[in-house]
Amino acid sequence: MERENMVKSVSRALDIITLISLKKTGLGVTEIANQIDINKSSVYRILSTLVQYGYIEQDTETGKYKLGYKFLEISSKLLESIDLRAEARPFLQELENETNEVIHLVVYDQGEVVYIEKLEGNETLRMHSKVGKRAPMHCTSVGKAILAHLPSSIVSDILERKGMPVHTDKTITDKEEFMKELGQVRQKGYALDLEENEYGITCVAVPIFDHLGKVIAAVSISGPTMRMTDDRLDALKSIMVKTGQGISARLGHVSRIN
Repeated sequence: MERENMVKSVSRALDIITLISLKKTGLGVTEIANQIDINKSSVYRILSTLVQYGYIEQDTETGKYKLGYKFLEISSKLLESIDLRAEARPFLQELENETNEVIHLVVYDQGEVVYIEKLEGNETLRMHSKVGKRAPMHCTSVGKAILAHLPSSIVSDILERKGMPVHTDKTITDKEEFMKELGQVRQKGYALDLEENEYGITCVAVPIFDHLGKVIAAVSISGPTMRMTDDRLDALKSIMVKTGQGISARLGHVSRIN
């Protein structure tokens, strides 16, 4: 019952936010209560909570409630991801033209990677990936590229929460071995997925950093293992590192010179 009430309160709060967003001059408690058939005391409690978190503001002169600046803060985060796609797009197209392989751009979100861009290339390749889909981090090159640059405490938390499920018989499932590989990824500047997520698919990925030096995304090239030979991977590694640096620079990241 308590869970049901909690969800109902969230639903009411969202209804109130939507209602207020439609009125530029704001709405009072009575107006809101009359329009969504909730008693005024409940409306007031919900509004007080929303005001406390910055989602709603009260006009000191009229007493009416308007949208708060918290929504601008949230929308700016969404815009940042859109900017990432726009800035990365020319680099991704260049990779596609040069390699004819599948190119992915992903972002990190809640212990997983989310595909936000995919270029198919000219070669035929069947993959499970698609824009909007989530994927695990421990068995993908993009996931490893990001994990390698996150604090070890966060990495440990992700592995504990998400586990290290087997996707193929080449999936790394030992935490100590995995952490050792992340150290190598940091040192080399790129990560590999050697059929660890899908049989017959090999990938190489690099991290993308924002203006604060924080890892926020990764880009990868994926191809059939028979085409992604050691020699080809060696050739692609330097191209990928340069691509990651280029996209990061467009986001304001300044590479450190050792």
